[in-house]
Amino acid sequence: MEYQYRHIPGWTPDPAPAPMPEMDPNAKNQPVGQPGWGGNDGQSGHNGYNGHNGHNGRDGQEGPNEPDDEGGHKGHEGHEGHGGTGPHAGMIADFRRRFYVVLILTIPVLLLSKVIRQFTGFAWAFSGSSYVLFALSSLVFFYGGWPFLKGWAREVRQRSPGMMFLIGFAISVAYVYSTAVVFGLPGMDFFWELATLILIMLLGHWIEMKSVAGASKDLDLLVRLMPSNAHRVLREGVKEVKTDTLRVKDLILVKPGERVAADGFILEGETYVNESMLTGESKPVRKRKGDKVMAGAINGNYTITVSVSHTGKDSYLASLIKLIDEAAKSKSKTQLLADTAAKWLTVIAVVSGIATFLYWHMTGYPLGFSMERMVTVIVICCPHALGLAVPLVVARSTTLAARSGLLIKDRSAFENARKITTVVFDKTGTLTEGRFEVSKIVPLQKNLTAGEIIRLAGALEQNSEHPIAAGILRKAKDLLIPVPVAGNFRALPGKGVEATVEGKKVTVAGPGYLEENKMVIPAGLGLNESETVVFVIVDNSLAGCIALSDKIRPESAEAVRILKRNHIKSILLTGDNGKVAKIVSDRLGMDQFIAGVLPEEKLNKIKDLQAGREFVAMVGDGVNDAPALAQADIGIAIGTGSDVAAATAGIVLVNSNPKDIVSLILFGKATYRKMIQNLIWATGYNLVSLPLAAGVLYKQGILLSPAEGAVLMTASTIVVAINAGLLKIRPARILSSSSR
Repeated sequence: MEYQYRHIPGWTPDPAPAPMPEMDPNAKNQPVGQPGWGGNDGQSGHNGYNGHNGHNGRDGQEGPNEPDDEGGHKGHEGHEGHGGTGPHAGMIADFRRRFYVVLILTIPVLLLSKVIRQFTGFAWAFSGSSYVLFALSSLVFFYGGWPFLKGWAREVRQRSPGMMFLIGFAISVAYVYSTAVVFGLPGMDFFWELATLILIMLLGHWIEMKSVAGASKDLDLLVRLMPSNAHRVLREGVKEVKTDTLRVKDLILVKPGERVAADGFILEGETYVNESMLTGESKPVRKRKGDKVMAGAINGNYTITVSVSHTGKDSYLASLIKLIDEAAKSKSKTQLLADTAAKWLTVIAVVSGIATFLYWHMTGYPLGFSMERMVTVIVICCPHALGLAVPLVVARSTTLAARSGLLIKDRSAFENARKITTVVFDKTGTLTEGRFEVSKIVPLQKNLTAGEIIRLAGALEQNSEHPIAAGILRKAKDLLIPVPVAGNFRALPGKGVEATVEGKKVTVAGPGYLEENKMVIPAGLGLNESETVVFVIVDNSLAGCIALSDKIRPESAEAVRILKRNHIKSILLTGDNGKVAKIVSDRLGMDQFIAGVLPEEKLNKIKDLQAGREFVAMVGDGVNDAPALAQADIGIAIGTGSDVAAATAGIVLVNSNPKDIVSLILFGKATYRKMIQNLIWATGYNLVSLPLAAGVLYKQGILLSPAEGAVLMTASTIVVAINAGLLKIRPARILSSSSR
């Protein structure tokens, strides 16, 4: 695609431009702008109002954690390379496939096992059945147990024993010992225990991985803000080139509705640029010759020529990506309590098993009896319930939370919600609705009503999709006011719009237009700093004014009030100006506000709070909130916000209701309690079964047989499953002081 070359005063193209790559004739630059910023010049609408002030600021995992973070199970096979949905989905499918294969094989293993036959009273044995049992169990061990065997080997190499070490060690001891029994060693095989242990551990891992699935795409989404193509100005004209081929001092054209391809300065043209997703400035910002524009910002309705100042990794957008990446990686590694329990059980299993064998063998008991005692102790130390204790609660809590408007992406963040001491809120789109709404209509002529002012303004605004225009049109619709057709529509760049309505010349413009035309702004309009004001002028006479503001969400005040009653601080952190921030903060009764901050400054404010030993939750909705969301102990994104914010945060409030933060804290506490209870049930029975399995009371005639151990193990697993099912979520209410 080529454009007519236009001479730009004061600029001469490079004498020998670098050759450009061949252009794909089918390539098109696809702006990913917000509604209202595309369109043609014929519908330019509000390119912005000169003098609009007071209302600024649209404030605004790493991918799924690496193996050491994924549920705290270091070395889980299949947890490697969590780089995206594809690989993760493949790993989930692998665990599912292994689970069903092992499930089918486990049925005949149970039917052929001597212990199960003794326990049930059914005789399924036949000639050679022990060898069939061995063959089936070998398939279970090598196919179903392969992920755990690999994890065991990895943890041995890393010298960090955990759940994989315990599972791998237990199934290996059970398999080797049982194989020896089949081929002549006196004793009882543990093939049934081997099969059921692998089966339930596969189920636990499958549930766990499904609950944390969902690749984090925050960095990818940020990169997508950068257009892939740019319109570069060359000596012979304007050509479409790849953005990554741009160099400093190159000139590019940015057409209406497109995203700016690189940081730079405007060399020709004037427009309004939407930078809300980058800086927190909610209103379109007026840009003239010499002003700086940033890559990723959305151009208004006029073409501008930009001289490139930064490209690639040096751009403002690239710096945001780096901030998010570094903040996410700087988080401390969090392990599940189950992993800690597994480490202790590993030590206990190995030490107790060896001690048991040595004691019985050295006191004159047969080798077979001593080995059986040792294997029983080791196998019992790896309770099936431990593999399900946390995954079942996670699966239950994730489902319940999603139904209640809490999308949990990072489970460690959710579990840590109980620790929150400070909640930091973004303003626009988080505590407020993030859109202009008419707050006041003031007629300035006796023969005009508020409805007539909206009717006339709406006639002009229907030609524009500017946020201010949208607010005026919504008001007209709410009041059921029919909007007339406007003719001779004309945009006043940087000032407003004008047209003919029912034979009258009507202008809708900002304060700057009035000053330029020496029109006096009446005093006593009752406006405040948080409002944006436009004036309606009919036949060159000031007819009225319309004030618009970003409406505070009705739930915000109650959410802040509940947090305060429970001694949780609420802080407003916004890119907006101080006057607006103070008004919002005072209305909501917040503890503090910090205004006029850029994304990197937001991140530093979060760090400052953390340095003061605050456990910080950050709530935001925009790209510019992403670094702070990543740095915070818990990042919470508003569901109606940007995809980047949602991808960076660990938790998403689907209903965009600030009160759901209170539900999050309540539910986080309840979930943590269930996990602790399940871990106690899953490991507690060892206090009874392990000594009995070791033969502590053998001389008193009490010895825990493998079958009796299986009953205790099953009971523990059932209790864990039932307890997880009892988890419930309560609606946001005033938390009792005892809940903290």
